[in-house]
Amino acid sequence: MLIGKFVSIASLSCDGKGDYEFEMNRPNIILITVDDQRYGTINALGNKEIITPNLDELAKTGTSFIQAHIPGGTTGAVCMPSRAMIHTGKNHFNWSSDGATIPDDHTLLGEALQQEGYTTFATGKWHNGTETFNRSFSDGENIFFGGMWDHWNVPVSDYDQTVQYDNIKSFITNPMLQDSVTRMHCDRIYPGKHSTDLFAETAIDWLDCYQGKTPFFMNLAFMSPHDPRNAPRKFMDMYDPDKIDLPINFVGEHPFDFGVNNIRDEVLLSHPRKEEDVRTHIAQYYAMITHHDDQIGQIITKLKQKGLYENTIVVFLADHGLALGQHGLLGKQNNYDHSVRVPLILSGPGIPENELRDSYVYHFDIFPTLCDLIGIEIPTSVEGISMLPVLNDQTVCLRDNLYFSYADKVRATKDKRYKLIEYIVDSTIYTQLFDLHEDPAEMNNLYDVEGYEEIIPQLREQMQKFRDEWNEERHPTGKAFWENYRKYQK
Repeated sequence: MLIGKFVSIASLSCDGKGDYEFEMNRPNIILITVDDQRYGTINALGNKEIITPNLDELAKTGTSFIQAHIPGGTTGAVCMPSRAMIHTGKNHFNWSSDGATIPDDHTLLGEALQQEGYTTFATGKWHNGTETFNRSFSDGENIFFGGMWDHWNVPVSDYDQTVQYDNIKSFITNPMLQDSVTRMHCDRIYPGKHSTDLFAETAIDWLDCYQGKTPFFMNLAFMSPHDPRNAPRKFMDMYDPDKIDLPINFVGEHPFDFGVNNIRDEVLLSHPRKEEDVRTHIAQYYAMITHHDDQIGQIITKLKQKGLYENTIVVFLADHGLALGQHGLLGKQNNYDHSVRVPLILSGPGIPENELRDSYVYHFDIFPTLCDLIGIEIPTSVEGISMLPVLNDQTVCLRDNLYFSYADKVRATKDKRYKLIEYIVDSTIYTQLFDLHEDPAEMNNLYDVEGYEEIIPQLREQMQKFRDEWNEERHPTGKAFWENYRKYQK
């Protein structure tokens, strides 16, 4: 599907830049990434408790992928490798740095678009290094070079063409409990302005100044709904914790400790989890989602006011999901669907309206999909598969099975019916098998249940095939997991 063709009409000037025009107007692209929003958190896609009118409208005007996944993470800060995957179209075993830096030969989405004449701009969270940021974007404002922070006082940076970013400031992030100093890039703080408002307003201001001489790619990366979960009072008041439904798979404790109990996400509540505490966290979580939904609506309104809406592809996705009480967990350091499935909506020119796709996809398939949508070559370094055939034909299946991991502790795979999860805990392997048709909430472990003996070795073979195809053991976490797996497997 070719939306526009880019044509040089002048020889290159001495500074390496040329003058260009378009035979047809290539669409603008806005990539909106949120932090921690699991699948099942959009009203129009089935969750009637949550208020998301603007994401509902985006789903109505576009196509929603209801089986979009991340392949997991190599570190507890899952967002870092996850966002690196989005912007490289590669799986997470490609970087020993877990995505803190990206090698020069891994073409970034922003780089590929710049080479085709796009103006590239970013605001919000960037967890993948300053040099990588400048390779991706020709401009930026109010950039947060970190993982998480107080939403009301975010240290942000201006774009630095020299890539020096020598604006390091000292912070004590929790002065009530400790006096250790964190060093962060920071040009300023807007005291009392919520991160969601700050980043959305920055995006809107940039759109106001946009002249339309070249198509643009905007990367808008919210920190919401990551904890600390505190939205403006208007949104918090929309949800009464006492009226929030608990997840069907809520339990007070995970059936076994697989080495994540002391991770920061998991210590936000005491063990065992209490129903009232989980309801409160879900209410706060929903409030933050409704807050960024509101700001996304204002950005869409600005696109319409500027006459840009009809020629802009909007992509909405999350970098990973979140347990938030499911399976006795709070965080995303696991391979259950609540943590590896994410919302993904594409809307704009060339994209079917008000349609669903249930083909298995990864979030790093977005990069090649955008290349196909605007008619440019997919870089050779990209490993993802374009979703364009699925967009054009809902009967197309992009993948028959998927693979997941978490650090050196968990590996999982699923086909269209069954999911196998294996954990290494000390010198013991724990195995879970779920029938996703009968048990989508992954509550009933069928391992050792009569009648499923042939399924487990098939899925184990599938898991090991992914391991080899992805060259997983080049990564320290992959090497450690599989060495232990071979050692302790019965």
